[in-house]
Amino acid sequence: MREALKVLDVVEKKTGVKFERRFGHIGGEAYDKFQTPLPDETKRLCEESDAVLLGSVGGKKWDPLPPKLRPEIGGLLALRKFLKLYANLRPIKVYRSLISISPLDNRILENGVDMVTVRELSSGVYYGQPRGLDSDKGFDTVVYERKTVEKIAETAFELARKRRKKVTSVDKANVLYSSMLWCRVVEEVSKDYPDVILEHMYIDNATMQLILNPSQFDVVLTTNMFGDILSDESAALAGSLGMLPSASLGEKHLYEPAGGSAPDIAGKNIANPIAQILSLAMMLEHSFSMGEIAGKIEQAVETVIEEGYRTRDIAGPSDRVLSTSQMGDIICEKLAALL
Repeated sequence: MREALKVLDVVEKKTGVKFERRFGHIGGEAYDKFQTPLPDETKRLCEESDAVLLGSVGGKKWDPLPPKLRPEIGGLLALRKFLKLYANLRPIKVYRSLISISPLDNRILENGVDMVTVRELSSGVYYGQPRGLDSDKGFDTVVYERKTVEKIAETAFELARKRRKKVTSVDKANVLYSSMLWCRVVEEVSKDYPDVILEHMYIDNATMQLILNPSQFDVVLTTNMFGDILSDESAALAGSLGMLPSASLGEKHLYEPAGGSAPDIAGKNIANPIAQILSLAMMLEHSFSMGEIAGKIEQAVETVIEEGYRTRDIAGPSDRVLSTSQMGDIICEKLAALL
């Protein structure tokens, strides 16, 4: 977060646009201070802000707590619900100079990977009722309503119009009734976007195609659970969670890196700040209509990567390894030159 705010400093200096920054507590450190992972003051700050830029939460220290007090459930998930977030956008871009660190055969990535998973956030199996657990039975319910599917589908098609004009809708409509509705509604929404190609793909095939031929995807539209699975699977393409930003859209948009807090390296100045910096870029684009500036931040990151600068998680034997703060500094330097 410190490095992302340094990037914002450069944006302010070069553009003259000023951002009022207000800071709130969330997650484990909030619990340690206030005995709650999401204090009322933090919720108030979020309500009063134009956008929320979130760091990472969680750690084994707080795992023994009851579920509602854990950073991930009582903090992050509770904040998502409070902000009425309905769509998570998770872009995946594989830089050519980083192909070697991907676990996939490098030949699979030669055609490039530049895709966005659009995951529905407010419904599905994570929220459906009834749900329960006893000693002999556990059960969950998947529920999707037409209006929910229409809203997330429109988001995906609008995004595709700004990209390569292709939407792949992922479901399990050969088995699940909720997916049958999903598929039908997405097809109806697509008629309002004749310039965008729509294809349907079952989740089992999609997980396979993501490994066999990831370059075929542009915008992937899918349900809450399937999106959770696919977006994490796609993270392997980039070689590190430290490269992956995300945006969650709702009454107030929330921006956060896709990875967790990595408590095992906390305080060592070796974490990769790129995901947080790219989350800031998404914030400028989606909440402040500063798409050109966001593009310059992405360009600065790509330049740094192509010139061989690396944090430990994405470094090869011959690469120059930088600390967290050094990576932030070099990205700021490149951005200042671009602006």
